[in-house]
Amino acid sequence: MSFPYRNIVILTGAGISAESGIKTFRAQDGLWENHKIEDVATPEGFHANPDLVQDFYNQRRRKLQSDDIQPNAAHLALGKLEADLDGQVTVITQNIDNLHERGGTNRIIHMHGELLKARCSESSQVVEHKEDIVTGELCHCCQIPSQMRPHIVWFGEMPLRMGEIYAALEEADLFISIGTSGVVYPAAGFVHDARMHGAHTIEINLEPSAVDTEFEEKRYGKASVIVPQLVEELLSHVEAKQA
Repeated sequence: MSFPYRNIVILTGAGISAESGIKTFRAQDGLWENHKIEDVATPEGFHANPDLVQDFYNQRRRKLQSDDIQPNAAHLALGKLEADLDGQVTVITQNIDNLHERGGTNRIIHMHGELLKARCSESSQVVEHKEDIVTGELCHCCQIPSQMRPHIVWFGEMPLRMGEIYAALEEADLFISIGTSGVVYPAAGFVHDARMHGAHTIEINLEPSAVDTEFEEKRYGKASVIVPQLVEELLSHVEAKQA
């Protein structure tokens, strides 16, 4: 049996990293680790209290780099899928951590930015930044004296690399969504876009998402259990072809 898919696009959300100890945004009460979203995840919040915002992300950045936070079985399985299907897998993530990369994924689009990078508020120059960002820290890469900020897409800002994302969705013949709520757009609409172009669609989640009816196939439970199972199923087609 030949492998049935040429271009696999995988969307991941907070659910895949929650099992690694990354705290998630609680939509029901609008809080993120006991902070109001408007205080720590909006441009207005940053302008109103930059010290609070910098400290919030500095703590997240330190936590991400601690020994406590490691890729889980779902991240590792996706890394193996990419390695075994060279050039056929694209991961689009809403997460700002680096657990996919540490799990072996290289073809990845961070649509909401990356916690281990900083951005100049004026020129939008992006640099690797694993240390704390402090209020008053100016951009080192341009001539404009402007404050560095976390390289994070806040509420009210445009997601990154949308052209690349829509191009990938147009080519996808398999679309898999893992650990997403289905309430944040434009990501919640990706399943519809993929189906419009003929992709088979699979949802993996603890419970049905807000757009679960868009998916042809649904698997509910822990990502660390279901994703490795699905990857094993997909790769069995490759092994059968090679046999």
